[in-house]
Amino acid sequence: MRRIMTLIAVAVLALTMASPASAITDGSPDGDVHPMVGQLLFYVPDEIDDRFTDPGAWFTCSGTLLDEDTLLTAGHCAFGIGHGGTDVWVSFSEEPDFSILPSSLSFAPDGNDDRYLAWSTELNGSSDWTRGDAVAHPDYAEETFVLADVGIVTLDEDFVLDEYATVADEGYLEQFATRRGPDQRFTAVGYGLESGFPRFDGGDTRMQATMKLVSLNGAYGLGGVSVTFSSNPGRGQGGTCFGDSGGPVFEAGTTTVVAVTSFGISFNCVEPGGYYRVDTEPAQDFIVDYL
Repeated sequence: MRRIMTLIAVAVLALTMASPASAITDGSPDGDVHPMVGQLLFYVPDEIDDRFTDPGAWFTCSGTLLDEDTLLTAGHCAFGIGHGGTDVWVSFSEEPDFSILPSSLSFAPDGNDDRYLAWSTELNGSSDWTRGDAVAHPDYAEETFVLADVGIVTLDEDFVLDEYATVADEGYLEQFATRRGPDQRFTAVGYGLESGFPRFDGGDTRMQATMKLVSLNGAYGLGGVSVTFSSNPGRGQGGTCFGDSGGPVFEAGTTTVVAVTSFGISFNCVEPGGYYRVDTEPAQDFIVDYL
């Protein structure tokens, strides 16, 4: 799920309940293999942070640059963001710099507005973070987020790379429905926690893991919009856990994005998760409007 800063906001959910997810587990540091993958830090004014008496919470997700200023992420990482969607910042460092942010504990319980002002000021002045404008798919709804879980962040400044990610053509994953084998692997990349319940370890370093395709039918019968990949290292070489929604799933050995990390079905991070397909007509129609 998108991960609240310094606070794991998942304990109140049932362990079997699907929830926005995920981060890399049983993987390896990505280094500079996928420099087009960045970490999002954003402010949602209506969410609750239990340390404060007034609403407002900060979350992290991941995303992927499709060109110099267009970043692909999950819909629930681009929805409800404060001040018209502009309270989102992105870092493409392997380990983004959070040290510039004053500790939340340094603010009084009624000082959430003061924290927002302090954090946004530091982020705006940082060379490591670039501000952007986030928008979720027009069909996105929080109560049914898995059906349209794709979003776009348009950066205020260009981030120039030699190569950007590309979105798989419509129907691209269908070729794997009947043609599977040991060479058909996929690579998840992102930031976030590296283990789930009960420890919730790691976070905020770009990681990657190699996964196998489990089913095009999707978790909970969400075939057509969702696909499942292995999360258990026994079924692949790693997978995803909590804290890295919006991170890309590449066809292994390429920069072709076939899905974005959407939701998890297990808090111990050993069950296949749900990933929103970007090779579908609704996703493609939405993404192309921003490229």
